[in-house]
Order: sequence, then structure tokens, then C-alpha cells
Amino acid sequence: MTKLPDGYTIAPMTRAEASVLESWAAAEGWNPGVADMDIAWASDPDAFIALRKDGELAGGGAIIAYGRKAGFMGLFIMRSDLRRQGLGRVLWQERLKRLRARLDPDAPIGMDGVFDMAPFYASGGFRLLYRDLRFEGEAEGTLDPDAVPLQDIPWEELAAYDLAVSGIDRPEFMRAWLSQPGGRGFAWRRNGSLAGYGFLRPCRNGFKIGPLYADDANIAHRLLQSLLSTIPGQHAVLDVPEPNGAAMALAAARGWTQSFGCARMVHGPLTPPPPDRVYGVTSFEFG
Repeated sequence: MTKLPDGYTIAPMTRAEASVLESWAAAEGWNPGVADMDIAWASDPDAFIALRKDGELAGGGAIIAYGRKAGFMGLFIMRSDLRRQGLGRVLWQERLKRLRARLDPDAPIGMDGVFDMAPFYASGGFRLLYRDLRFEGEAEGTLDPDAVPLQDIPWEELAAYDLAVSGIDRPEFMRAWLSQPGGRGFAWRRNGSLAGYGFLRPCRNGFKIGPLYADDANIAHRLLQSLLSTIPGQHAVLDVPEPNGAAMALAAARGWTQSFGCARMVHGPLTPPPPDRVYGVTSFEFG
């Protein structure tokens, strides 16, 4: 299918429709963060694109633009009764077209897609970088006395570290992300310089840890321990880039279950930094 049948339209999403899309994500088991949609909408309300059938939401997705320098595609969901009809292909291609128009010509576009869809995304110009794997388990940890509350770190320093590790200049989005209600965060200094930070947020089921960035595995371990100490006995989720062997070992050492995964892919000529300092992905939906 190269065009939509009669009765279908693609247009910007309303905030109410974004909430419906979020409920579909929850029904799929994606377990969105309680504040994820509010943060993303406030950061970029033009990012949410709806497919409608006779005026009702039939599918949708996000095309977040971080300025004009980088973008991210996520939350791609079709209504369950309208799948496998070619409609999603048209919506996906239109979303990519609209996101390209919002970015500089050479700006990279990232995404985390389910493994079965990776060939489809590759046909649209995305290339596989690596796999992100989800680990889940019960929170248990001890607060490290050297962990620094995240709010005690100057914002400019934190934003610079986030940019260096993620390769995405997204200060407004991350400032809202790291100050959301119910979130907890810690940072780590070594020789006076920021050497890592981690954050967890409440989700529909338990808490997700992300981002968890660190210069080495020891710092990541101590940050993770500190984060988990704030939610003892709660369900915790950590999304780990597979090429970071130290991060994989950190998750495996906890005995958590590997439950899910996504293909981290990128469109465009630029390559993001290697994930050697990424011990926990910020979000499968927003980058």
C-alpha cells in the first residue's frame, strides 16, 4: 500500500489522542513512565502524529525533534483491529518524511524497534547499531555515601555530560525528565569531575532506571545500588545496550530476568558515540 484508503487521514495528534496512544502502549506491555507523555508533549507537541479512520484514532507515533540536530522515532502503534493491512507502513513513511523536514539535512534520526520489524526499518534507510535488552527484577540496594543527590549537580555540568555520553543535545527535554514527580537521581564525582549519573522514574508497574551513565562499571554499580536503595522491594527495569559487556554483566549479576529487547537503529550519515558509558538507556520511546 502506497496511499491510504478513503476515510483515512494523517495529521497532528491532539493531547487527548496522545493519552489514548499511551494506553495502547500500556496494553502492549511497554509499561510507560507515569510522566513520560506529559514531558514529551511539553518538549515537542508537534512530534505526535495521528492516523485517523473516519475521525477516530487508528494509529500513531512520535517524531521527537531535539532542535534541528537530531530526532527520534518512537511509540509507533496501530490499533489492534487495523494491523497487517499496510496502513502502518504508510503512517511510518509519512512520519519519517515529516521528521526529516523538521531537521537539518544531515541530522541523525534514532529509534528502538522490535526485532521483527528491523528489516522493515532497514528498508526505510535505517541501519542497525546494536540491540538494547531489558532486564527486570526486584529492587535491592544500599545507598553509597559517596553518591551525590542529582539536584546538587549544576545543571550546565549535567547537561554537558549527558550530551557527551548520548550524543544528543537535548537540555530542555532532559531537564524536565530529571525533575519529574516521583523521580530519584544520583551522580558521581571523581577527582572533582562528573563521572556518572543515574535516574529512576515511576511507571505503571514499578520503576524504570534510565539514564544510567558512568565512566566505568564500578561507578555504574554504585549508582545503581544507590538508586535501588530508594525503592526496596519494588519492581525495577533496566534497558542495557548489548555491546556494553560491563553493563550486561552488571544486570546479570543481579539475577534479573531478560524480558524484552529492541534494535537500536539510526538513519543518517552521522554515528552516535559508542555505548561504552551507557549502562541504562533513557527511554525506548524517546531516545
